[in-house]
Amino acid sequence: MAKVAVYKMDGTETGSLELKDSVFGAEVKVALMHEAVVAYLANRRQGTQSAKTRAEVNGGGKKPYRQKGTGRARQGSIRAPQWVGGGVVFAPKPRDYAKKMNKKARRGAIRSALTTRVQENKLLVLESLALEEVKTKNMQKVMDQFDLSKALIVLADTDTNAFLSARNIPDVKTIPAEQVNVYDVLKYENLVASKAAIEKIEEVFA
Repeated sequence: MAKVAVYKMDGTETGSLELKDSVFGAEVKVALMHEAVVAYLANRRQGTQSAKTRAEVNGGGKKPYRQKGTGRARQGSIRAPQWVGGGVVFAPKPRDYAKKMNKKARRGAIRSALTTRVQENKLLVLESLALEEVKTKNMQKVMDQFDLSKALIVLADTDTNAFLSARNIPDVKTIPAEQVNVYDVLKYENLVASKAAIEKIEEVFA
């Protein structure tokens, strides 16, 4: 099992924590992580874009001018795509971009991403992230203590104040342990989690 140091919010090391190999010591599968990221980004798309084709634009029923003798190119409708106010060629229509990924594959991708952060020494485990009050300054002090800038903070259910305190810090995102995903783990350079959050992650993704 991999071991990581555990710190207090003031930077004091309090001990170490053994991580489950089934979650934080898994085989790193790059292709699986790529598939998970593609699916995550695709599922975020609303797919509500829409434009009208020439068949849907109002008007244009009358031929604008006669076929021959005018010296101009022949035209059949003022709602053809080359006219201002005409329809759009191959107009986009609402569609579903969702991509499905098997549960087993999705969990394998998350394990790969978490293992990557451990191997790169980018996982910081804190004894607790229980702040006494909601204050961005207090959370920023914790970030500065460990020289963290771009970080994903994984919280347990009880860390409400930490969640609210980190909202306005640039390049910092907080998520509950059960919502850990490959995209966020790979996007942020550092992964920060409380001991309670680590236990929850191991419980959910083991």
